[in-house]
Amino acid sequence: MDILKEENMKKGFFSVFLAFFAITVGAQEIKNVSFTQEGEISKLIIEADQAILAERFHVTEDKQIILDLKNAKVSPKLLRGIDTSEFPGSTVYVSGYRKPGTSNDVRFAIQLRDNVRSVLETKGNDIVLNIENRFGVFSKNQVKSSAVTTAKSQETFSDAVGLNVPKSTSLEDILENLTLSGPKKYVGRRISINVRGIPVTDVLNMIADTSGFNIIIDQNVNGLPPLTLSLTNVPWDQALDTIMKLSKLVAEKNANILIMKTADQAAAEQTALIAANKQKETLEPLVTRVFLINYATLADIKTVIADYTTPTRGKIQVDDRTNSLIIRDTVEAIDRIKKIIETLDTQTPQILIEAKIVEAQEDYSKSIGLTKGVTFGYDPVVNTTGLTARGPGFAFSTAPGVDSPTVAGVTIGIYKRLTGLNFNLEMMEQEAKARVISSPRVVTQNKQPATLTANESTAFSTNTVTNGATTTGFSTATATTSLNVTPQVTNDGAINLRVTVNKSSFGIRPIVGAPPNQTTRTINTNVLVDNGSTVVLGGLYTHSSNEIVAGIPYLKDLPLVGWLFRNPFNTKTSKSELVIFITPRILNQEEAGFSEKRATNVKSDSESL
Repeated sequence: MDILKEENMKKGFFSVFLAFFAITVGAQEIKNVSFTQEGEISKLIIEADQAILAERFHVTEDKQIILDLKNAKVSPKLLRGIDTSEFPGSTVYVSGYRKPGTSNDVRFAIQLRDNVRSVLETKGNDIVLNIENRFGVFSKNQVKSSAVTTAKSQETFSDAVGLNVPKSTSLEDILENLTLSGPKKYVGRRISINVRGIPVTDVLNMIADTSGFNIIIDQNVNGLPPLTLSLTNVPWDQALDTIMKLSKLVAEKNANILIMKTADQAAAEQTALIAANKQKETLEPLVTRVFLINYATLADIKTVIADYTTPTRGKIQVDDRTNSLIIRDTVEAIDRIKKIIETLDTQTPQILIEAKIVEAQEDYSKSIGLTKGVTFGYDPVVNTTGLTARGPGFAFSTAPGVDSPTVAGVTIGIYKRLTGLNFNLEMMEQEAKARVISSPRVVTQNKQPATLTANESTAFSTNTVTNGATTTGFSTATATTSLNVTPQVTNDGAINLRVTVNKSSFGIRPIVGAPPNQTTRTINTNVLVDNGSTVVLGGLYTHSSNEIVAGIPYLKDLPLVGWLFRNPFNTKTSKSELVIFITPRILNQEEAGFSEKRATNVKSDSESL
């Protein structure tokens, strides 16, 4: 006996040791967690030292994919959040954490922009969760062949294509599916029914016996016309749904019990329920609640919530001094109105609009040649006795100016019988570049127009003749840069802009004292821009080239000596470019309710009203 007891103690100790070893050593270790994108598919890759059992399901209400890893060890640094919102796909954020209520299970929650499908696959010891960046990338066969697919993920895929599918193959879920409207997918065991002139209640009892659910039939069902059915190899839930449609029956589910009523009886009960609720409203005590309104206009928000008060009983009063609404109504109506006020009483979006007007101009001119060729005179008759010879004279300039572009010249007034010799060589090259950047900025509220204007003035002389007397005065010319914009923030945070940009600028004065040349450019457009993004509203590029050649026909075209018979070669090139950029940005995005978290909360609250 002692030997047997000692043997049992050894076995028990060995069993405890094996269990402890399995818990401490048997857990697989996660080596790395990474996120990549390949085309239209995003991949969450989990690398492990051994194969890990993974389970994945979708939560359509929260736009999430949940990935559970069974019996896995992981370093805390690998459970860091991965911000994927900058990627163009459907994934926004990946967060990992220890699954609550477990010792070694790890859970990854993938937040989505929109509900899309996923495929889970294993590659060696690695687990790869493939997420489509838009719905429709995966085929149905790919989804069905996913390595691990739970009942919840099946429901998500079918919901995405508009089918009502039981959450599982359990009886309660199948019966719940029958009470829903719209297209359905039937998963019950296949049966065959071939009856003629049988009461509806008998057919219902036959299907109940086959499927194993409990059924309560309203007495009004007994009076329905008998049925003749010939159904072969169809799911029993499809057969039941067909009988309900033929006999105009309505089903109510209570756990695994299905209550059958006629459509008329269900409508009568619904009418009675509505009447009872109205009676309850007249008897329910009233409460008073004061709501402080921070941002909305009292008159506007009163008009909105007036439709949600209890008829004939609910009352709304406005206190302008404290900017408050005093509401007296039932508790249910007060709770409903509270959610509406919390949704609507947010800050009005403040939008900063920054425009950049970039204007570049480049001018180039070149003039080479004789200004008037070679001019001279010869008089063989005139008596030159007593005339003083004038000349020759020579002039040279190393830096000719705009007003005097001559480089070298020879002048002889009179020399013996040679008179008026004139020779002026012109060589002039001119280049001018200019770039002007205007950056008007303005802040305005949503749907409110804003205007920013900047003026530049210059003076020029004017002459006025009065009674034969000339009076010199001065006038001014004005160049205006203006930005007129009306923003409208959409529900998803983008900004619709109605923009008018006007840009005037001065050019070169034709002559000294004259008014300068003036150009005006205007853009009027409507554009949709993401918050913080920059868009090019428009651009204008101008290029002009002029070349002037004048001289004696035929002679000016002679090689080598043709330049003696024509004016200077004169060419001018002008280039100008105007580009306008605009960048809108919501300054109080979170306070105005446009952050992703608050937008989700607002949507869920609205659905529960």
